[in-house]
Amino acid sequence: MQDDLFGPAPEAAPPAKPAPQPPSADGAAAEPGARKRRSAGVVSAAAEDEALKALAGALPPQLRLGTSSWTYPGWKGLVWEGEHSAPQLSKNGLAVYAQHPLFRTVSIDRSFYRPLTASEYARYASQVPDDFRFVVKAPSLVTDALVRSEDGRGRQPNPAFLSPELARTECVEPALQGLGHKLGALVFQLSPLPLADLDRLPLLLQRLRTLLRALPALAPQAPDGVIAVEVRDPEWLTPAFAAVLREAGATYCLGLHAKMPPLAEQLPVLRALWPGPLVCRWNLNPVHGPYGYEDAETLYAPYDRLHHPDPDTRTALAGLVRAVTRSGQNAFVTISNHAEGCAPLTVRAVAQATVAQQAQAPAAASAAARPD
Repeated sequence: MQDDLFGPAPEAAPPAKPAPQPPSADGAAAEPGARKRRSAGVVSAAAEDEALKALAGALPPQLRLGTSSWTYPGWKGLVWEGEHSAPQLSKNGLAVYAQHPLFRTVSIDRSFYRPLTASEYARYASQVPDDFRFVVKAPSLVTDALVRSEDGRGRQPNPAFLSPELARTECVEPALQGLGHKLGALVFQLSPLPLADLDRLPLLLQRLRTLLRALPALAPQAPDGVIAVEVRDPEWLTPAFAAVLREAGATYCLGLHAKMPPLAEQLPVLRALWPGPLVCRWNLNPVHGPYGYEDAETLYAPYDRLHHPDPDTRTALAGLVRAVTRSGQNAFVTISNHAEGCAPLTVRAVAQATVAQQAQAPAAASAAARPD
């Protein structure tokens, strides 16, 4: 990845201050390395890892790494201590998740299946540090061209698809009201289109343009907030699509998914939108094919180790992150367990790749400056 991929870089910003440690159960501030008490329903953080803290401190402050949701018991020893059920983690795990040195964002995926209320978003916001930012998925009510059965099969056309009114009332306004300045990226993931709709993409582009232009501004309530559009059909990736996003002040969500081309082949859309933030969701390893979520779940559960490491994607993503953040832009990157088998370990690997590329660049520049 060329450093000048998106233009010249400004001076580096100072590193972000680490979030304060939360108080212990008795109200006293927890001492570093102290073993936290456990009781029924209480989720405690995994033992402190000095190497993780050092890695986090070396990352660009504009970069926010995280995972897709936080409800996985298999992350024992990586994120939390001890055994916990998924319902326990759903209720009590977010505050502990946000203590992880590398996690400064998380994707709220459940909002895709059912619109959330402002009070539900506010409850999430109350559990994380001030510098934490959420990635929120817009509901499928608005982003799926089909009404689907419980097994995911399309039953009939969705009359609310790309509805500007529902996008505003069921998505943007509740998220903005509940999360406030902690709203980072609001992602409209457009589900795979029926063949008939792929044949009328110009019409759908105009409907998407109407939707995006009708949305309320995220600033000043969410100064880091950005509207992003993710697609699951490569046919969307055209100059006309980029022009619609630019006109509406939105960006493209880089979707690393088996349904989509590799990262490098999606870059032309991001270049057309430059300068701007990066929003990326690493969703599914291509070894499973475009419809391989069930296969990935069967193989990867309980998501406690890497099964299919993908160093090429890590390196490419780290290079893109470096190019974006060196130019002073924010980067929101969330990673699914289905990317390599264990999202926390993939996040760590991407962080290491990012820091390694930062270290290599000054050395390369110094070598280039030396006389023969």
